[in-house]
Amino acid sequence: MPHTADVRLLTASETLPGLFIEALQGMVEIMKPIIKVKAKPVKRRISVESPDRTSLLIDFLNEALSMSEINKETYTDVIWKNFAENSLTAELVGKSVAGFQKDIKAVTYHEAKIKQNKKGNWETVIVFDI
Repeated sequence: MPHTADVRLLTASETLPGLFIEALQGMVEIMKPIIKVKAKPVKRRISVESPDRTSLLIDFLNEALSMSEINKETYTDVIWKNFAENSLTAELVGKSVAGFQKDIKAVTYHEAKIKQNKKGNWETVIVFDI
């Protein structure tokens, strides 16, 4: 979605955990990972607690973003261990990368509000500070 200074992403899924995965995959697309020829598969444990589901999504993405940059890894799937209204524990599944073509400074709370649309699917807009 167009935005004047940052990158906006509209994401949707039939399930709430699916929405988190779609948002993670969208963030990876924005970062444009530089793939290694012999990329190693990786799994990283993540645990997040937040006051509500929208905050949980933003905090989850910020934690995954931080882990991506520190470890030079990209995550494209999630194995859920626990998924609740305001907490989650999971394994991020991905691979090592040489780096990223685009830097994301942060995932913001601006415009973020998880809701169900008329079809019953979960959706939200996420603004990435680049």
